[in-house]
Amino acid sequence: MEHDNNDSLPTSGFFFKNPSLKIKEFIAYLKLRFGIIFSLNMQSTIIYFWVYQLTNDKLSLGLVGLAEVIPAISCSFFSGHVVDQNEKRKMVSLCLIGYILVGLGLFGVALPYTQTYFSVSTSQCLIYVFVFLGGVIRAFYSPSMFSLFGLVVPREHFPNATSWSSMSWQLGAVLGPLAAGFLIAWVGIPFGLLSVVILEIAMFYPLLKITVKPILKKVKEPVLQSVAEGLRFVLKTPTLLAAQCLDMFSVLFGGAVALLPVYQKEILHVNEMGFGILRSAPGVGALLTLGLLAFLPLKTYPGRKLFLCVTGFAISIIIFGISKNFYLSFSMLLLSGMFDAVSVVIRSTILQLVTPDEMRGRVSAVNTMFVSSSNELGDFESGVMAHWLGTVRAVVTGGYLTLGVIAFTFFKAPQLREFSFEDKEKE
Repeated sequence: MEHDNNDSLPTSGFFFKNPSLKIKEFIAYLKLRFGIIFSLNMQSTIIYFWVYQLTNDKLSLGLVGLAEVIPAISCSFFSGHVVDQNEKRKMVSLCLIGYILVGLGLFGVALPYTQTYFSVSTSQCLIYVFVFLGGVIRAFYSPSMFSLFGLVVPREHFPNATSWSSMSWQLGAVLGPLAAGFLIAWVGIPFGLLSVVILEIAMFYPLLKITVKPILKKVKEPVLQSVAEGLRFVLKTPTLLAAQCLDMFSVLFGGAVALLPVYQKEILHVNEMGFGILRSAPGVGALLTLGLLAFLPLKTYPGRKLFLCVTGFAISIIIFGISKNFYLSFSMLLLSGMFDAVSVVIRSTILQLVTPDEMRGRVSAVNTMFVSSSNELGDFESGVMAHWLGTVRAVVTGGYLTLGVIAFTFFKAPQLREFSFEDKEKE
């Protein structure tokens, strides 16, 4: 594959170490990735704040996560097949148009004029409908962007480009909630949602800087058969299965982000900007850690470090749960993001090393369906637990359940505990 927009590379300096940044289409890709993640995190933060303002009900916060995760998982069974059969820039364009329409729908529901005609329950149901539609779009957006990445970056630059792609994602995830908190306080919920739509429309500028790409037609097996084979491989690979289960259950039980509107309003008593700062704290911690890992790479005892970091994550969530001090709460969320970033890097590397080349697509599909969506399931679990036990007890109980999962996995999965990058690389 040729990349005409790749300028001649220098022999030293910043661009020598980061050759992917000389590719003009990849720069456009980074802008697009950052802008969409920034917009979606803004929108998500505003929605959680809005739903709690409408209902004062913890369970309603959990239902936001459930409304997104159901279509995100179910549509993943066939979205990869659809993306493979279509031009990738067109697929991203269609997803972007879908996100804009969802954003306009949410803006319409939030308008004061509309609210005079809708009851709280009607508004709540409409929000869930639009979140559900966003989940459907997400099932197609993720594989579309993943496929487009491989068409704008030469294979030899994948490692470097992946680092920058991850950084742009994290930056959007951090700044989006901060911007949302500011906009809620400054212009209110309706115009905060309108700002999301305006930003999404602006994303067509970098998207159109990327040329139309060829459709790489390959022989494909039936989707269900493909997913089943990937699932069988994961179940028969103890190290991979243990790492994925550790991630899924720690996020499922240890997620506290969905309950931040309750902490902001009833426990920490801070304003909307404080809510945005708390919401962005895990992302800030993740960014700091990704920066540190560039200078201090994880080489020795990755399995043991994984267990230590997930334990640190759980303890941070427990302390956050009982904290009534804004600065302590922020610090614990920051630490949770730092610990989680290390564990994400280790788990991703394990996934790359233990998966045979011919199984990467199928194992990746299983990973997407059962791990990547655990955030939204965790939001639902948090809302249900808070509804039954109360907010503080729900978060603390989730943290202790995570510690239980860690202890169980530590003793039941010695292969993960003793995992070594060097040994795998030699095989």
